Amino acid sequence: MYTPTIGLEVHAELKTLSKMFCGCKNSPHDSEPNQNICPVCMAHPGTLPVANETAIAHVLLFGKAVGGTLASYAEFDRKNYFYPDIPKAYQISQYAFPFVTGGELGGVKLTRVHLEEDTARSQHDKGEESLVDFNRAGVPLMELVTEPVIHDAKTAGNFAKELQLLLRTLGISDANMEKGEMRVEANISISADATLGTKVEVKNLNSFKSVEGAIAFEIERQKELLEKGETIAQETRGWDEVKGKTFSQRSKETAKDYRYFPDPDLPKMKIDVYEAFSDTRLAEIMPELPQEKRLKYSDIGLTSNQVEVLMQSDVLVRYFDALVDLQLSNEVLVVAANYLLTDFSQMLLGASADDAVLSPTNFGLLITMVHAKKISSRVAKDIIIAIGLQDTDPVVYANEHNLLSSFTPEQLLGLVRDIIDAHPTVVTEYKGGKVASLQFLLGQAMKQTKGAVDPVTLKTTFETELA
Repeated sequence: MYTPTIGLEVHAELKTLSKMFCGCKNSPHDSEPNQNICPVCMAHPGTLPVANETAIAHVLLFGKAVGGTLASYAEFDRKNYFYPDIPKAYQISQYAFPFVTGGELGGVKLTRVHLEEDTARSQHDKGEESLVDFNRAGVPLMELVTEPVIHDAKTAGNFAKELQLLLRTLGISDANMEKGEMRVEANISISADATLGTKVEVKNLNSFKSVEGAIAFEIERQKELLEKGETIAQETRGWDEVKGKTFSQRSKETAKDYRYFPDPDLPKMKIDVYEAFSDTRLAEIMPELPQEKRLKYSDIGLTSNQVEVLMQSDVLVRYFDALVDLQLSNEVLVVAANYLLTDFSQMLLGASADDAVLSPTNFGLLITMVHAKKISSRVAKDIIIAIGLQDTDPVVYANEHNLLSSFTPEQLLGLVRDIIDAHPTVVTEYKGGKVASLQFLLGQAMKQTKGAVDPVTLKTTFETELA
């Protein structure tokens, strides 16, 4: 019986106007190659770096959000290695004094969170030559390291999802994995006893599916080696998405190999002397965190599934929060969530910038009419289709098209009795145990009222009369 032990290292590109140590535009994915470069990020002789204050504030905000210990003192180090995509042949990073230590996210304890600069991007699919785009060189990069406390692939994938959600909630990174804005590396070992096994690193996992697939494969690969009596090499491996397997890249470097030492061109930092990094300032700009939203939505009455579907979409969360701000009752908000996650979600998510999407105020009016049984659920669906991409007052629309229910309780009761009298055979079948016969009677009523009555009330009236 083998126990897997997994630790994750995650890199996230931060949203800032400029790069980490120079004034170049931070736009590595939406610009022509090698447009956002300068002597500093290209490492020309005699140039000096200047740290990006906003990037530092982003990392400290993240640290506060995960309950980490924020540094009172920090410094940048040089991490030495040579690849074509790193101009200086060293990376400015942090080693002994990171900005954040400790913390927890999604039940996973964190070791540290530090700040560094990203490398350039190599392209090997342009014929016989390799190309390098330096737009990404020097982009602010947050690196998070977890404790080795994960023991299965699913937990690792869930952690990556929760991290992406938090980065987006804080507004410090878009964390699009398909663009390389968030990249996961997994350190995996297995052992048959209390001692840790040999660690293997799988680099550059760029989707949640890849994270889970690579870890699951690597666990099985290592098991097979040990069962054959073979040893596991400490190495760095890549992930082949098509073949669904990892492959060897190189032997694993250690901290000693990188020859870390403090960067002499960047000053040491006493964090608490900067107003922008103060606890008060960070608390002022801290948004409502994902776990706080989950509790709020649950208290309103949403199911756990509804909560998670909402949480995975920035658009739906902002829209639902706007409905909450209208101070609608919890009962109305629950109905609103049902429509928002079904009939209205595809329209809202697919809307273009030019569409006058139904505002939360007007959507709230529509749902209030449904809850008050002034319109039926069928009519509400039709109104959403009709005015979903027009910010039209639904009350006005319903009046203009004669969609408001005009049936008094007495009229509805009379209608139900008339339909029962007109279909004695169906009534006999229903009383004989054929429950589906009720649907026929309901259909007749909806047809006669053109869907302008509440189906729940209608069904209850039928059941009462047929009892």
